[in-house]
Amino acid sequence: MLIETDIIVAHIKDDDWLKPYAKRILSKAEHGELELYASRELIHEIYYVARNLGIELNKVLEKVVALTRIENIIWVPTTLDIDLTALTLMVEYNISSIFDAYHAATALLYDPDRTIISTDRVYDRIPGLHRIDPRHFNS
Repeated sequence: MLIETDIIVAHIKDDDWLKPYAKRILSKAEHGELELYASRELIHEIYYVARNLGIELNKVLEKVVALTRIENIIWVPTTLDIDLTALTLMVEYNISSIFDAYHAATALLYDPDRTIISTDRVYDRIPGLHRIDPRHFNS
């Protein structure tokens, strides 16, 4: 399962309605109960989101570094296949966010479950991709 940016933003922010769900999901990975995938494009997106929310870059760096140390989170680098798939998804399914397209492409190409944990319904439009709302995550 691939985690999307909303999970990480909730983890970074001091107060977020999604924080308890993010904490539960990340804790399962940290304790070896769950293997997660994350697109490295997530780090780029986090930068822009944090800047817009006024979150200090030091805090973002600290939290992201801690996440990269969790062995059960596999950080998938961008590849040419992911780039081309992301752009294709944008065209075919009218996705306006390049970051959403990168997350979807990464899940489709590298996650054996082809599943994204996210509140963003844009992923529901993409055949072959399954989205789990973090509020309903039970694994």
